[in-house]
Amino acid sequence: MANKQHLDRLAQGVKKWNQWREKNSDIKIDLSKADLSGADLNEANLSGADLSEVNLSAADLSNSNLVMTNLSGADLKEANLSGAYLSEADLSEADLSKADLSEADLSKADLSKADLSGADLNDANLSGADLSEADLSGALLNGANLSRANIGRTIFGYVDLSMVKGLDTIIHIGTSTIGIDTIYRSQGLIPKVFLRGAGIPERFVNYMYSLVEESINFCSCFISHSSKGKDFVERLYADLQDKGVRCWFAPEDLKIGDKIRVRIDESIHIFDKLLLVLSQQNVASEWVEYEVEAALEKESKGKQIVLFPIRLDTTIMNSSEGWAALIRRTRNIGDFENWKKDEEYQKALNRLLRDLEVDPIK
Repeated sequence: MANKQHLDRLAQGVKKWNQWREKNSDIKIDLSKADLSGADLNEANLSGADLSEVNLSAADLSNSNLVMTNLSGADLKEANLSGAYLSEADLSEADLSKADLSEADLSKADLSKADLSGADLNDANLSGADLSEADLSGALLNGANLSRANIGRTIFGYVDLSMVKGLDTIIHIGTSTIGIDTIYRSQGLIPKVFLRGAGIPERFVNYMYSLVEESINFCSCFISHSSKGKDFVERLYADLQDKGVRCWFAPEDLKIGDKIRVRIDESIHIFDKLLLVLSQQNVASEWVEYEVEAALEKESKGKQIVLFPIRLDTTIMNSSEGWAALIRRTRNIGDFENWKKDEEYQKALNRLLRDLEVDPIK
């Protein structure tokens, strides 16, 4: 259990905490099993502390010193750990799902059995880390350094490995799961030595490159809409699928609420593009504004356009305030106003298909 005096010290604020730590660097900090969810611990010095089984979900620990900290079994889902110093930290069995670990130093950290699904690990240093039995499904790994990291029974599902550093130096202590979706998202740009070490048969490794030789024709996309445009969306969905576009849509109305916001975040994170169907019924809604903000945030972290707005009427074109005006001024909005007229619909569909195409691998 956490030391009450240590918790009281921490409650006085990061500045006073750091001053106290500097004068008492020899004291072993015990914050185990404490509930610190949502806490603002930005730049806190928690190096060497025992934070095992602590609840730090949605906490802000960006730029904090957590070197050699015991965070085993900790709840860190959606925590902000960007730029944090976690070298040699024990994060075994920790829940880091959807956590922001971008640019964090996780060198030689123990991440065995950790849940890193949906985590942002862009430009993170994972060199020498133990990732055995870790779940990296849907994680963002652009620029991440995995040099000499240990993996075995590690899950690489629906991730892009093409920009990961050090894959050819990884130490395989057992077979791992490499999803077919990962191979396609990576456009086949995965070192063969890594695939062999993960247990992928040689015949498939060679065949894999022929599968992606011509690249994927289209980006995957999630279609967001309201029930008023259901007939249009069902037609668009069928036609996109027929043309080879991997797309999904929710048949029910989107309503304001925590659960739907979680689903919006997941959809924008998982799929390459957000195809946002705009009409008079949803332009003024809060969930559309939230989706736009989430998509633009994802764009700011990468180099790809995420938000693809299309309209069923002129409402968005007449908007002069807020996000709607921003989209109208800065984006080409697909015009499906006359979608019931087959010739007009096909013309708009062909334009959309061109926009969703990705460049072939050279």
